[in-house]
Amino acid sequence: MDNIAALPIAAAHFEAVTALVTSGDLAKPTPCGDWTVQQLLDHVVGGNAMAAALIGGATREDAIALLTTAVAGNNPLAAVQDSMRAQAAAFADPAALELTVQHPAMDMPGSQLLGFRVGDLLVHSWDLARAIGADETLDPEVVAVVATNIEPMRPFIGQVGMFGEGPSETLDDNVDAQTALLDLMGRRP
Repeated sequence: MDNIAALPIAAAHFEAVTALVTSGDLAKPTPCGDWTVQQLLDHVVGGNAMAAALIGGATREDAIALLTTAVAGNNPLAAVQDSMRAQAAAFADPAALELTVQHPAMDMPGSQLLGFRVGDLLVHSWDLARAIGADETLDPEVVAVVATNIEPMRPFIGQVGMFGEGPSETLDDNVDAQTALLDLMGRRP
């Protein structure tokens, strides 16, 4: 499986977990630093909107503005679904993967942005499920894709600032792939 095939699976999983969120869940803490469920949903909606805009030619400044203004609002599921559709449509263009986009972190090819989005959706599905007490099981094929995407960052992932402390380096070799990926990305399931 590649990132193109993984995107709709990761998106559908995030949408399914979002469908379980109640208004009483929005203020709950998540495993993402000090983010609440509402802030996590806003982040994903903003990230999806940002990706779609970048593929469409948005500037770095436009992307940063979207990250701070695109929010889930009063109907998080509808906002998530709308942003997922926009992102999917952007990446459906075969040229999207070859573009160089002005991501806030750095200029990168669309293929790298796609990998970031798959990872974001997958791991934040787990974060959201953990926060609301839902099933935390992730698709094993998408876990494998994201692990392949993120592994090159292992030596410095804890210094990036987006993945907690990075890997704990305490897991044994027999740990399952989902736990290993979550640990690499700063989660301690």
